[in-house]
Formats: sequence, structure tokens, C-alpha cells
Amino acid sequence: MMEMTQSQRRKIFKKSAKGNIKRHYPLFVMICLIAAVIGVAYTSSISLFRSMVDYDTPQQTTTYDTISGANLTDVINDILKITLEEEELKKLSTGHFGFVELGKQDGVFANFVNVHASGSPLVTAVSAVEHMITTHSIEKVGIFISSIFMLLVWIFFINTYRVIMGRFFLEGRLYEKSSLDNFLWLVRQKSFINASMTMLVTYIFQLLWNITIIGGIIKSYSYAMVPYIVAENPNIKPLEAITLSRKMMKGHKWELFVNDWSFIGWDILDIVFLFGLLNLFYIAPYKESTYAEYYTYFRNQAQKNDIPNAVKLNDVYLYEFATDKELYQHYANIDTYRAIVDKGYTQKHGIARFFADIFGVVLRYDESEEEYSHYMETKLKLIKYENACQKKSYPSLLSPNTVKKEKQTIMESLHCIRHYSVSSLILIFFTLCFIGWSWEVALHLVSDGVFVNRGVMHGPWLPIYGAGSIMIVIVLNKFRDKPIVEFLTAIVLCGIVEFFTSLQLEKSMGQKWWDYSGYFLNIDGRICAEGLLVFGLGGIAVVYLIAPFMDNVIKKKNLKVVIPICIILVSIFISDSIYSHFNPNTGKGITDYPTTSSGSSSPNP
Repeated sequence: MMEMTQSQRRKIFKKSAKGNIKRHYPLFVMICLIAAVIGVAYTSSISLFRSMVDYDTPQQTTTYDTISGANLTDVINDILKITLEEEELKKLSTGHFGFVELGKQDGVFANFVNVHASGSPLVTAVSAVEHMITTHSIEKVGIFISSIFMLLVWIFFINTYRVIMGRFFLEGRLYEKSSLDNFLWLVRQKSFINASMTMLVTYIFQLLWNITIIGGIIKSYSYAMVPYIVAENPNIKPLEAITLSRKMMKGHKWELFVNDWSFIGWDILDIVFLFGLLNLFYIAPYKESTYAEYYTYFRNQAQKNDIPNAVKLNDVYLYEFATDKELYQHYANIDTYRAIVDKGYTQKHGIARFFADIFGVVLRYDESEEEYSHYMETKLKLIKYENACQKKSYPSLLSPNTVKKEKQTIMESLHCIRHYSVSSLILIFFTLCFIGWSWEVALHLVSDGVFVNRGVMHGPWLPIYGAGSIMIVIVLNKFRDKPIVEFLTAIVLCGIVEFFTSLQLEKSMGQKWWDYSGYFLNIDGRICAEGLLVFGLGGIAVVYLIAPFMDNVIKKKNLKVVIPICIILVSIFISDSIYSHFNPNTGKGITDYPTTSSGSSSPNP
């Protein structure tokens, strides 16, 4: 039988990719949106949009941008400058549609590609060293600690996210359902550290090759399969994964390069007419789905040609369905789970049932709540097992990487359908307030070399992080089993809260504590597309990961310790709220948003 040409393969792979997107569109878009927000991938069209609207600013590019078509920037810029007058270009960059501002070049939707894709850890390190040289000794310590923290976040979460993406898209090729559990897949396989180290070593190799420019482009294709290799076998050693990717890509780098450039029509359409939005909502999932198809082909070729270590790509059920016999043997206890679910649990009564059913809140965690928690955990596991047995989702119990555990850990019981006690919600609120404050302070320390006590209040907390998270957990309780609906409603809820909070603060205190003027798709500088997207994704993280994890930890603590801590924190917070109402926290980096005669405002440069 005659082997297909590269062109024929590409058409088949793209057709399959479109089918995969159709089955998993909301999930795939959300996965790619997360990647774009944290700067992992798929930001090239946004980078192009920025270079168009900010036409006098030199554009930084990266190897990833180059291979994704972002090197068209100069060409399109020249065309725009020839065909449009300077005033028209300025209108393009600062367009208004009623009270909605299209935006300039601020925020994630315009310039995060230059912060992250250009080498976030390198940029962070250079900025930190620069400010440590010029600041006082106390601030040096803060900058050092903040930069280390941000570096660890990048190594263990941001840079490793490519593996998580790969896992979702590989499973999506064959199965019609994909569980959000995949976000914790590396943790549950006890392969998180190894996978992070593999991606770190790959990044360092790529960074060194980028110095040669041409070598960097070539090696970006040589290492292109590493995330997928790790997604299939997270226990493979770093150098083995890199070497295997190089051997798999031998003779195929040009084919993958041509595939990247085959999306040029989509990129141009996105750049000229859709301001980078098409990239986020269609092109990115399309590209990633196509790469998953190519990986599957390269993997099969590697095994066929007996490439060294190709045998370690042994997750068979990513590519073919398990037999009924295999499923029956590994999921034999499914009937036991059905019996537990059919039995049900003891229902609450009166007002307690109302708050538990509608908002998912109970006064305290007791034996009845333990029964409910066990019931819901079993029910969710039953749904997962039934999907696997019906060949709708990946059979995780048949995975060659599955780790047998003697007892369930805190991470293993991270199910979102649960009731939260009042004390648990209070501690979650303050924890997220503090994390939000710490993150913003750290960003200012590293980027500006100055400590800024962010927020309206004087204590180490930003209530908008905690309040927003708790509202999503409580108000959107009924949508927890529908992640996409949860995401969209979180955006709406947070948008309403942020808009009216901004309005109330400005009316009552005469100052602004944030201003999104100049950000893409902002409304009166109070909310913007970027902020709402981040709130939506953050809400998903809180509901399905952070809050359940913290709740599991808090449940194990003695109430005699938990309740006094809650009382102390609430008392201090209330005191700070009263004091801050009459003496709000203001100053440079906090409220320095001067109002112009036209009524709009923007941050000081």
C-alpha cells in the first residue's frame, strides 16, 4: 500500500482535529485560554495585534512566535502603515464603541506575550537583580524572596502546564468525555516533580539554542514532542524524553514546520479583522488538536522503527479502546459503588437543608456531613467508572502509570460537590485574601523594586480575592457539576461585583483603587475583558481545586483551634474595615489614577 504524502497526512490530521474540537470545544477553549493567560502558548496573534495598534513600539518576538507565524508582524505593520493614515492608526488603537473601549496596549490581551513567552524566568531574574542593586537592604530581601517564589511558580506550574494540555488533547482524540481530574493528573501519578524537571531541562536547552537563532528554530521542532511524551509517560527521565523527541522528529521537522505555516490564512484573518480573539477561541485549540494527531503518528512510527526508548510510550489506551474483559476485571467493584449510591444519605431538614442544597453551606462538619461527603465522593467515582466502562472516557485504572495507594490522600478526595462549614469558608476567605495581597506585592517588588501595600485596607489582605472566591463557591453552588456554565457565570458575577465595587469606592471616597483604561474591551475603566477572563479561570481553580483542598485540610483540624482563629481574624478584619473607611490606604501604586477633564483616567506612567 502506497504511503500517504505529507500534504495528504496534514489534511487528514486537520480533519480529525476539527472533529475533536467539535466534541470538546468548551473544554479545549478553556484549556487554551488558561495557557494564553499564563503565557504558556498561543499568544502570537495577540502579539501581532499589539504590534498593529502600538505601531511605534519595537516588537519583541520569540522562537515560538516565529514558528507560529508571528514573524508576519513586520509585513502586516508595513502594509497597515502604507494603506492607513497615522490618524486612522491611532483610531484603531484607541477605538471606542459606546461606553466600551476597545483598548490600547495594556493588559494580558495586548502584551502578556512579551512578559511570559519571551522567557519569564529570565526576565524575572534580570528585573530582580537590577532592583536589588538599587534598593535598600530590607527591600532586597523582599525582592529576593518574591523572585524565588515567582520562579518556583513558573517551574512547577506554568512551564509544566504544557504537559497537562497535552494530556487533555491526547485523551480527547479517542474519548468523548475528559475529566477535569486531568489538571491533577501529574500529582495523582506522583510524577509532578519529574515532569516539571523534564520541562525545565527542555526549556534550558531551548533557551541556549535560541542564542544561535537558526539553531533555536530547528531545536524548537526537535523538542516539540517532549510535552506529549511526558503526557503519556510522566515517569520518563528528562534526557530520555528529550532524546526520544529528537529521534521521533528526525526527518519530520520540515513537515511540522509546513503544518504551522498552513495556518497562515487563519492568522491573517484573526489579525486584520478579529483582534486576536479568533486565536483564543478557535485557532489555538485547532493547532493543539493537530499537534496531538502528529504526535500520535510520530509515536507509531517510532515504535514501528524500534527507536530507542520508544517502548516507554506504553499508554496503549490513549490510542485504542480497552476490551470489555479488561474493563470488567479492573472495574469489578462498580456494583458496590452503585449500591452505596442507591442507598442514598440522610437528608437535612428545614433551614439547614435550604442552605446546604442552595448554597452548599452548613454550620459545622459533623457525622451527617461525613456521610454526605462519602456519598458524593462515591457518586462521582461511579460516574467516572461508568464513563470508562462505556468507553466514553479514558480508563484511568488501566493506565500503566497508575500508582496503587494504601489509603486515600487529601489530594485524592478533591471532589467539588460538597458542603462547606462556616469556619472553613472563613479560613478560605482569609487565605485567598492574603495570597492575592502577597502576589500583587511580589509583582511590584520584582517589577518596580518598591514595596507597595496594595488595596483599600491596611492589613495584609485584598478582600476582592477572598470575597470573589467565596461568592463563586456559594452563589454558583448549583453549577459545580457543569464547569463551562460555572466559568461563564463566574465571569458575569465577578464583573458585576467588580464594577459596582469600583463605582462605590470612587463615589464614597473620591479615588480609584484600580483603573483598566487602555485595557482591551474595558467598560469605563472599571472592568475589562482580561480581568473578567482571569476571574473566570480563577473561579474554576477555586471551585475545583483550591477550595476543596483547603476544606480537606481544615476538616482535619480540631474545632477548638479553628474557631478561635476564625474569631481573631474576623475581629481584626472588622477593625481594619472600620479604620480604613475613614482612613483608606492610598498612595503611589495604590490610588495614583488622575482623572482627566474628559472624565476618563489612566495610571501614571
